[in-house]
Amino acid sequence: MPEYGGLLGADAPFAIDRPVHLDDLVACGVTKPLIDELVARDVIRRVTRATYVASQVDDSIELRARALGLVVPESAIVVDRTAAWLHGVDLLRRGIREELPEIQLFQREGTRIRRAGVEGGRRTLLDVDVSVVHGIRVTTPLRTALDLGRLLWRFDGLAALDAFAHSGVSVHQMLHELPRFRGARGVVQLRSLVPLVDGRAESPAESALRLHWYDAGLPRPEVQWWIEIDGVETFRLDLALPDEGFAAEFDGEAFHTGQTDRDADAVRRALVAREHRYHFEIFTKADIYVPGADPCPRLLTGRRTARIGRGLNPYG
Repeated sequence: MPEYGGLLGADAPFAIDRPVHLDDLVACGVTKPLIDELVARDVIRRVTRATYVASQVDDSIELRARALGLVVPESAIVVDRTAAWLHGVDLLRRGIREELPEIQLFQREGTRIRRAGVEGGRRTLLDVDVSVVHGIRVTTPLRTALDLGRLLWRFDGLAALDAFAHSGVSVHQMLHELPRFRGARGVVQLRSLVPLVDGRAESPAESALRLHWYDAGLPRPEVQWWIEIDGVETFRLDLALPDEGFAAEFDGEAFHTGQTDRDADAVRRALVAREHRYHFEIFTKADIYVPGADPCPRLLTGRRTARIGRGLNPYG
């Protein structure tokens, strides 16, 4: 057995240029404790719950498809979050970081799929709903978006629809398909969300904040609105009412946690407030995702404050 130090080489007992199933790793002498160690040392990484690949191999749609090909029965169709992932739209459940989600599969007919790490069932799908991505049968981007929009929690549902709109699925296509879902589970939610879709949203949390914005009764905002400084587009605001000088922004942990990031945010917002007379309301995941969270009062108060600052009727 070779010593695994850094990147895997030709002496590894398994293929390092493609995904490998857990059972095949074990069969060639790589024990489960060693697999866990290799993952912890970033020598290999998990692609799905039962497949692994050498860490030096770049992520790609083809790689994801090859990994799914090791665990997905030929009779099955990949759906929902797994379908989104295969189409390049990553929609992991909130809180999932190390633990990968179950693979979501359905079959048009026959028995329900029962397999560890797989969430199976049956679903009515037309031929037009199914595409093939590198040999894997999967719901099309349009069908995947609509299924997620009707089956997920509404805040996650809008995030999914926004993400697919960003990737090229048009709102017109979504609206055109709505009648065929009459009577389907979640169709009322889907009908309410599709008209709100905006492909300019850049994160699920921004989409969720925008839905709270609508719940507060605020008018349709500009998304990722550019602010010019000295005639140059310099800053973008997550949600903005430019004519009223009101902006709401989501500060995620990835880019807004460190002191340097917070200081830069403060300088940027102070400059925009001074030069363009904006009022900001800033939100974090605790304001959006914690049970019982309700940012609507702050959004309403913030807008009134902004309108007063612009000399407008606060209740206009």
